Amino acid sequence: MRAAVSGRFRPDFLRLAADADILLLAGDLTDGATEAESDLLCAELDGVPVPVVAVLGNHDHDRRSGYRIAARLTALGVHVLDGTAITLEIKGIRLGVAGVMGGSGGFPGYPGAPDEGSAEHRARMRRGPLDALRLRQALDSIDCETRIALTHFAPVLDTLAGEPPKIYPGLGCHELAAAVDAGGALLAVHGHAHGGTEFGRTQAGVPVRNVSHPVLGRAYAVYEVVPGARPPAAAG
Repeated sequence: MRAAVSGRFRPDFLRLAADADILLLAGDLTDGATEAESDLLCAELDGVPVPVVAVLGNHDHDRRSGYRIAARLTALGVHVLDGTAITLEIKGIRLGVAGVMGGSGGFPGYPGAPDEGSAEHRARMRRGPLDALRLRQALDSIDCETRIALTHFAPVLDTLAGEPPKIYPGLGCHELAAAVDAGGALLAVHGHAHGGTEFGRTQAGVPVRNVSHPVLGRAYAVYEVVPGARPPAAAG
């Protein structure tokens, strides 16, 4: 959110119950974590007629303000996840969502350089594998079979297609996908890769969706998860 897009999403969000049962927000909810942008964000989400679950993105931590944005959203009724999970009762179905911001860390063939570059770069490269562990723990804590993994950074290369390959290592971490597969998620949703592609899959076949607004080009996308379905690897 920033002043230039204030109010753009709200009309669609207020009609969301006609299309969906839950709204997932995959981070970078503000442009630079300013107080004014936090105000705009809360105004956009106030009164959304379905449960809202979010993770923060790297830009939400600008100015070291991530905790303030999380507090504002929580006060609004948004479930903000950070290595945690929530189980919701939706139309008689138990749905679990586990979330982390994630981080860089690279992918096979695009490993990155965790010991080089700025302090921020090194911290981000190390955060990917650490948040993958936290995501696995959060998924394991969910006491139902219908599970969704929500991250900001990408877990697979598929949804990075369109971004310059040289920056792949900074856009996500393959260990996040391993956590998605091992944790029994039926869907993984992420943001961050603004020049990427909407559709992808983990090695075990779990659908991955890049919901960055520049990729979607619309206020939201609707994805269907079959309650209680086994993860693709188990089904095989």
